[in-house]
Amino acid sequence: MSEFFTALNDDHRAFIARQPIFFVATAAEGARINLSPKGMDAFRVLGDNRVGYLDLGGSGNETHAHLAADGRITIMFCAFDNPALILRLYGRGHAVVAGTPEYVSLASHFPRLPGARQIFDIAVDSVQESCGWGVPRMTFDAERRTLVKYHAQQDPVERLARIAERTHSIDGLPVTVQTAMPAWDA
Repeated sequence: MSEFFTALNDDHRAFIARQPIFFVATAAEGARINLSPKGMDAFRVLGDNRVGYLDLGGSGNETHAHLAADGRITIMFCAFDNPALILRLYGRGHAVVAGTPEYVSLASHFPRLPGARQIFDIAVDSVQESCGWGVPRMTFDAERRTLVKYHAQQDPVERLARIAERTHSIDGLPVTVQTAMPAWDA
């Protein structure tokens, strides 16, 4: 019921493109396990063994802290329609903070959303398919626009100042502080 692959294939890419939600899991020694749902068309396949997603400011910055400390990340997609399928991407990643040259080169792959703070660049080590038969069937209604609206009405300079104060995760792990806004946010 489970099969591993060394790289993403065309079927995986098509499946990922159809999913409105994905889940991100990270961990670092001595810290809580972080598991976050994501959406907003922010995930991209960048190559057979490379993916990334655009991250907006929200609650904490645990994924960034965990990747800086450990590097391991798992991304999970699951079909809530037919055919049933769970797709996991196992790899190592790092945060590419807004305002850096690497961010500028990656940003063209993603939507321009207010509040973007980083892109997580992930090298995929392995891909796993499993049946997903235990996942309920549900219908996608719509994206929530609340986070985008929130960031759109914020003063970018004030937001950057608040971000500059958030130098640690909830478990005290350090994070790289964003020092500039994406061009579309400034």
